[in-house]
Amino acid sequence: MVSYRQLFLKHQAQTSDFPLLLEIERAEGVYMYTPEGRPILDLISGIGVSNVGHRHPRVLAAIHAQLDKYLHLMVYGELVQAVPAQLAEALHRTLPAHLDSVYFTNSGTEAIEGALKLAKRHTGRTELVSCLNAYHGSTHGALSITGSESFKNSYRPLLPDVRHIRHNDFADLALITERTAAVVIETVQGEAGVRLPTPYYLPALRRRCREVGALLILDEIQCGYGRTGTMWAFEQYGIEPDILVCAKGMGGGMPIGAFISSTEIMSGFKTNPILGHCTTFGGHPVSCAAALATLHVMQDENLAAGVAEKAARFRAQLHHPAIRAVRGSGLLMAVEFDSFEVLKPIIDRALEHENILTDWFLFCDNSLRLAPPLVITDAEIDAACAGLLRAIEFVAG
Repeated sequence: MVSYRQLFLKHQAQTSDFPLLLEIERAEGVYMYTPEGRPILDLISGIGVSNVGHRHPRVLAAIHAQLDKYLHLMVYGELVQAVPAQLAEALHRTLPAHLDSVYFTNSGTEAIEGALKLAKRHTGRTELVSCLNAYHGSTHGALSITGSESFKNSYRPLLPDVRHIRHNDFADLALITERTAAVVIETVQGEAGVRLPTPYYLPALRRRCREVGALLILDEIQCGYGRTGTMWAFEQYGIEPDILVCAKGMGGGMPIGAFISSTEIMSGFKTNPILGHCTTFGGHPVSCAAALATLHVMQDENLAAGVAEKAARFRAQLHHPAIRAVRGSGLLMAVEFDSFEVLKPIIDRALEHENILTDWFLFCDNSLRLAPPLVITDAEIDAACAGLLRAIEFVAG
């Protein structure tokens, strides 16, 4: 009998020559389980997705309730459907007043694509500015503004008129000019290895965008939805975006993303041309039902409020001579080692012998990613730290 692993390798498109090949039969809370019943402690949340844990009961109940009503009915924006409308209003309530128009997509990279089009449509300009070592997605527009040449060179030509600036470099803000349609920046850089903005950098960037008439697009696909200790990471820096992009954690495990702006800016999609941005499955009612339940769980269980204490618990225990630094913003953390050659065996050892799943960052391969579900308990944090330290000691001790 052909195994699922054989089918996976034979017929499912691969993205590397070394997939994990870990077969998962079910998941719940902070654990994934193999067919043999082996529990795997998930310290990366499907890369920032499972903020409320795997298969949260309220998310499942919302999905089931929507399944009993209808699935896809019509392309985006034509029919009035209760759950997407409720989700848009609920998201608006978490945001500054001017961010009152929500466009739902299927993913983060699609949300970035929509935000780029919206900025160019609103300003009539073509130049896009983003940061070196930024990651914004893999579709052509999102890839164009991603700040790593190694990821882009095989796919050129990409979007023209893209300029990169150095993150946290005040002098580079002068490169943002009257030609710039938008600056796209992660409020907290993720794949660069969790790099926080220095004091006053984001306010200075906000001022520069206003001075030259460029829109500020904040990418909170990974750092939003409570991950850094507030619902939105930008709340901690005294600024507000013109366009906010979110995805990952918002769906409770279901695929969904969104870009959010003012009604004035978003109205540009209605004319010249009509249907200036459209999608078949964006705002899918089942994904929106899961997302609305996820938002209510975040709020009712006050998950963001517990993030700082849980992050401090990780920091207090993760001490070892091989650890060079621990960076973080809430439960988005990077544990730095000397090199990838040191880190990779630690990751492998943690999975094989400690039943802990983690990984590294795309543009910072000497740092271990810690981004567990926000529902992780103190006991689970302690067990995770103990297992990681055993793996570190075995490899680097």
